[in-house]
Amino acid sequence: MGIPGREEFWQLTTDTLYEMTQNPHSPSAFAWYWNRLRCMSPAEIGYRLLEKCVSHLQKMGIGTASTIPQQNFSESVPNFIGIGRGILPQLYIDAADKILQGKLRIFALNHVFGQFPQWNQDPKTGTVAPLAFSKSLDYRNESLVGDIKYLWELNRHLHLVTLAQAYRLSKDRHYLDGLQRHLESWFDQCPYLRGPNWTSSLELAIRLINWSIAWQLIGGIDSLMFSGVAGKKFRERWLATIYQHMHFIRGYYSRFSSANNHLIGELAGIFVGSLTWPFWPETAGWQREAQDELTREALLQNTPDGVNREQAISYQQFVVDFLLIAGLSGRASEAEFSPEYWKRIEAMLEFVASVMDVRGNIPMIGDADDGYVVRLFPKRDFCPYRSLLATGAVLFGREDFKRKAGRFDDKSRWLLGREGEEMFRRLANTAPTGVRQRFPEGGYYIMGCDFDTDKEIRIVIDAGPLGYLSIAAHGHADALAFTLSLAGNEVLIDPGTYAYHTDRIWRDYFRGTAAHNTVRVDGQDQSVKGGNFMWLRHAHSACRVWESHDGSDRFVGVHDGYQRLPDPVVHEREMVFDKRTKRLEIIDTLRCAADHMAERCWHFAETVDVTVAPDGTVDAQVGVHRLRLQPEESSVQSKVYRGESTPPWGWVSRHFGIKVPTTTVVWTIPVKGATQLRATLECLAKH
Repeated sequence: MGIPGREEFWQLTTDTLYEMTQNPHSPSAFAWYWNRLRCMSPAEIGYRLLEKCVSHLQKMGIGTASTIPQQNFSESVPNFIGIGRGILPQLYIDAADKILQGKLRIFALNHVFGQFPQWNQDPKTGTVAPLAFSKSLDYRNESLVGDIKYLWELNRHLHLVTLAQAYRLSKDRHYLDGLQRHLESWFDQCPYLRGPNWTSSLELAIRLINWSIAWQLIGGIDSLMFSGVAGKKFRERWLATIYQHMHFIRGYYSRFSSANNHLIGELAGIFVGSLTWPFWPETAGWQREAQDELTREALLQNTPDGVNREQAISYQQFVVDFLLIAGLSGRASEAEFSPEYWKRIEAMLEFVASVMDVRGNIPMIGDADDGYVVRLFPKRDFCPYRSLLATGAVLFGREDFKRKAGRFDDKSRWLLGREGEEMFRRLANTAPTGVRQRFPEGGYYIMGCDFDTDKEIRIVIDAGPLGYLSIAAHGHADALAFTLSLAGNEVLIDPGTYAYHTDRIWRDYFRGTAAHNTVRVDGQDQSVKGGNFMWLRHAHSACRVWESHDGSDRFVGVHDGYQRLPDPVVHEREMVFDKRTKRLEIIDTLRCAADHMAERCWHFAETVDVTVAPDGTVDAQVGVHRLRLQPEESSVQSKVYRGESTPPWGWVSRHFGIKVPTTTVVWTIPVKGATQLRATLECLAKH
């Protein structure tokens, strides 16, 4: 493939402008395309044009995988999925029965269908996406496809693994037949290169990984599903679609400014797919290529101190899952990853363990969409973070991970089998040995005392970048924000995410500065939005001082997000925690020349009872624990919000698509030139 010539370039430009004028939301579409171009380098623009050329050729039938190469079934394929002795079949049978009854939970939605879903229909809105050529389909257009996030979630096929698990545990052909029925209906409704399920390489990769696990659980190439003439015909159809998935992903890897978790997922999908189905001449080369690049991206996208560079903790568990599943798949097939690869995974789990409080709560920093690579344990109260730590405890021999995990869960049993469960049991149950408090490359700092005990105070400070690469897609405007947990009870929180492609007002609120425990200046976000997954101007944060001693912790950080204002403002935040008095001092310094309006925002968990005095003093109580937050300025105007919609204030979203009212307190104060704002937070004795 070569770089497009001048005539092709103008044709592509004309096509793009035509597509925008056909969109009923063309003004916003034009703005989005313009903003997206602003985030691209010249090399990326050339790459995008090249992709456009390829898609035009594929639309004409050139360069597709319509013809599948001859298969060779001589190579043996080892499994990386095992069964631990603690797995209870009834849980999986009950979950599979609900699926076969046409019931499936998708985020907050209880989706009901018949024998099999309508795969091109958004479960949330009922909108049916057209079977247009996939790369010409505008999946961001809600009127055309509905809420694409819900449609894609259904088509990741996580639930097919549940059917395969039920079959493996019960040997009941009923579940095998149901799995085949769902797959056949998907093949019928989602023809190659048509419709919304052939648009995103990441979605295809996740589907491949779930197909791989289901394939292993039902017996692989010799499964009863493939017996007889009809069974072999179905196997050929499934394998053809698998080959087309891998061919598609390799042609549309997420590159340049899109090379975030999407690229890691796509490479993991190709790697796992090539090992599971090594039946074509190309797959050996695809596997080596994917493994090399996946190793490179694992080291590039995750800091040496274990923080995923997207600055979104939910995506940290998402990425770790891709890396773990690929790593375990390679280990089972004698395609082992490098020690550096595994060391980076261990560091990522150490970060998770460090920000997790004594009851397993994790700050909801950055985007979160309840997305999983696989769902190997169908319990509703499943904790992906503790599960990862249980798996990591075995893989890395970490007793501290075992302590934080608490138990060996079913997901770990499926991944590590009986041997892994026995290794977990043999790890010592040691007393707390301290918490890593400093992650300078990732930009996080942890204050507090009595970690991992019932007296714990844990404060997580965010002084990291906005996000990853030029668009920082999943970052929030949360520079110098912090969360606070008291004895495993969340008190000051990051309110979460709630929405992605739709509900623009709510999308903007939850990722904006006002929805974080930091300072907002002149009603503006610290960084400038350019789209639902795009930031045009990034606030840059830095830690200037970090000191941790037996008696106190001290942090000083700064960001430059408001230097873009006509009168530039620099925000510096100093936090000093006295471990003896349980007192936190917060000093916000705004360096500027003119007048501004500053808002100090405090977001409390929905379980916290909050009262606010006329002088702005906040008394908060959760269970038997109390906290007092007090401004030192007499000119503060305080306001309490709870469940406000116009504009949004006072909400928390712990799951995608669900928001509930909570208490937000805002202290507003006029700033006249360089100003220092002080506050004290005291963790009081139990009530």
